[in-house]
Amino acid sequence: MATPEKTADESPPKKSKKKLFIVLGLVVLLAGGGAGAWFMMKGGAGGETADAPPSKPPVYMPLETFTVNLDGGEHYLQTDITLQVSDAAQADAIKLHMPRVRSRLLALLSSKNAEALATTEDKKNLATEIKAQVTQPFYAKGKPQQVEDVLFTSFVIQ
Repeated sequence: MATPEKTADESPPKKSKKKLFIVLGLVVLLAGGGAGAWFMMKGGAGGETADAPPSKPPVYMPLETFTVNLDGGEHYLQTDITLQVSDAAQADAIKLHMPRVRSRLLALLSSKNAEALATTEDKKNLATEIKAQVTQPFYAKGKPQQVEDVLFTSFVIQ
């Protein structure tokens, strides 16, 4: 048998072109990965992400336990509340006026009934109301306190 003769047009493909495409693909892949990592580390175009930790540690201020008869007289509430404030100076200002803070919160808590505190949403609403009470100025022309969050560390209704 005779072997067919190869012409100049039927030469085997060059391996260098195949290697070039592989190398270019890897470069593009690595560049894309690096750009993606850089973008994620920077937090996107909007600056800091919502989950980024604050620049300074939070200041927590636990209050003494509250025990009140709920509206209607059949149930009572015992709860521990912790305030998250902006800084130690805010905590000191609130501590200085603690009798006024406790009076406001006792009046608020005792105005509630057990049914109005049953769900998680009810507790979130109560936390918002507590925050509003604590942030009110202590004097007629005083500055409001800066309370960032109200946290329940215990919550018992009987």
